[in-house]
Amino acid sequence: MADAVLKLAYEVSRVTEEKVALIEGVMRRTGVLALNARLEAARAGEAGSAFSVVAQEMNGVATDIRNIARQLREAVATNIEQLRWAGSEMHFALRGERLADLALNAVEIMDRNLYERSCDIRWWATDNAMVEALAHPGPAAIAYARERLATILRSYTVYLDLWIADRDGRIVATGRPDLYRGATGADVSDAEWFRRGMGCGSGDEFAVCDIARNQHLGGAAVAAYSTAIRAGGKRDGERLGVMGIFFDWAPQAAAIVQGLGLSEEERRTSRVMLLGADHLVLAASDGRDILTKKVALETDGSNRGWYRQGNSIVAFAKTPGYETYQGLGWYGCIEAAVDAEWDRDES
Repeated sequence: MADAVLKLAYEVSRVTEEKVALIEGVMRRTGVLALNARLEAARAGEAGSAFSVVAQEMNGVATDIRNIARQLREAVATNIEQLRWAGSEMHFALRGERLADLALNAVEIMDRNLYERSCDIRWWATDNAMVEALAHPGPAAIAYARERLATILRSYTVYLDLWIADRDGRIVATGRPDLYRGATGADVSDAEWFRRGMGCGSGDEFAVCDIARNQHLGGAAVAAYSTAIRAGGKRDGERLGVMGIFFDWAPQAAAIVQGLGLSEEERRTSRVMLLGADHLVLAASDGRDILTKKVALETDGSNRGWYRQGNSIVAFAKTPGYETYQGLGWYGCIEAAVDAEWDRDES
């Protein structure tokens, strides 16, 4: 619709200019004829006096029509400019709303993915192998727990590793001890995921941390989920330690920001991002600034919206959460270049 409005405005402007130019051309010719008529009337003397009056009148009519043509051009130009402005505003509003919807879609897809992670951690922490590895630690119990963790990892490829830590914060079992050799035996008592997991009040609770790089996982960016492992696997059992699961952030996030439903043209001129609550870049379709820079997002307190910024449209949407996962205040964000044809400041 906006495209049609702008095309119509340009067409009306073109046709009007063309027709007014034709009128002005005719009036110039009429003026020349009137001038010639007055000259001939002057040569004819008294006999040409009546013809001189007609020639004078022709010149007046030509002048009036030229004035009308000029006024028409000015009036049409003013209205066409307003029509172009309205079309431009409509275009940006429609595009801004669409991009805001896509930004919401991006953060919703991620939240639904992370909601499943919150289910995983609460379920796996009750597994008998995890409980026994802490309740009755010994080579056999630890080996069995390690085997169970490895089995889970073969099916759930979105994780880099799964860990079990005792109540002192020492990792006693991992699912990939051969790949991440420094994890087993490491002291993680100061790690946020461990402290918050140990602090969970019941087996129904879990902790989730913002995206961060983990030194024991080769410096990979992960989303860490944790909860307490409890005696007997009971929701109110004594806390024996903590289970931590580490979501492989980079490929999962890239699949979302690069796979959003943009047209090919939009994909070439847009940057799709997932931002933290503090607007830190967590993922970006162009791979830049991840976990190193913040975006100066202007939300004005809104959870969803868009605005013009220089030669770009910036659209955003805050996470609404999903089911029991309330989210971490993240945003989906899209920066899209403005088409010069639509930029009213350039028109």
